[in-house]
Amino acid sequence: MASRFQQTSSAPASSSGRFNVPKIHEFRDSLALSEKFTDAPWWHELYLRAFPTMISAVSVRQDGWAQRGGIDRVITLASGRVYTVDEKVRMNDWPDILLERWSDAQRGKPGWIQKPLACDFIAYAFAPSRRCYLLPVAPLQRAWRLNGRHWIEQYGERFAMNPGYRSSNVPVPIETLMGAIAAAMVL
Repeated sequence: MASRFQQTSSAPASSSGRFNVPKIHEFRDSLALSEKFTDAPWWHELYLRAFPTMISAVSVRQDGWAQRGGIDRVITLASGRVYTVDEKVRMNDWPDILLERWSDAQRGKPGWIQKPLACDFIAYAFAPSRRCYLLPVAPLQRAWRLNGRHWIEQYGERFAMNPGYRSSNVPVPIETLMGAIAAAMVL
């Protein structure tokens, strides 16, 4: 099962006068934390705000095509309409959204902002405040295609060290990203 937990932060790579040893992220630890948040009651509250006619919100836990396509939850509305959601949780409230450029930077394996996803939305939540941004995937990814190079130059990249690979994330300020998503919806 893919981990939804965003462990990298947008804090500076090192503090003045200090040497920071990169933290190695363990997939099992990330997965356990992700599964803990899967059952958090605030997800249901958030989804009811976004989808007032929601009749179910089913978690997708088994590894398979849905998980690999970014589907963590299936939302069903009273009308029968179904939406699929990839859930991302950060442990601190930050003024940005980390866009995963490469899930494995050395091997050039695209992260969720670049690869084809099967989900309709990414629910990007900050655990302490329970603030969540429900990001529509198609406009989000189009915004990345239109602005990604500029964002990398302007905001840099943050790397997360994992056993055997390193992932790359771009911290884009929330207002900047939301404006870019809105602009990407105009064709």
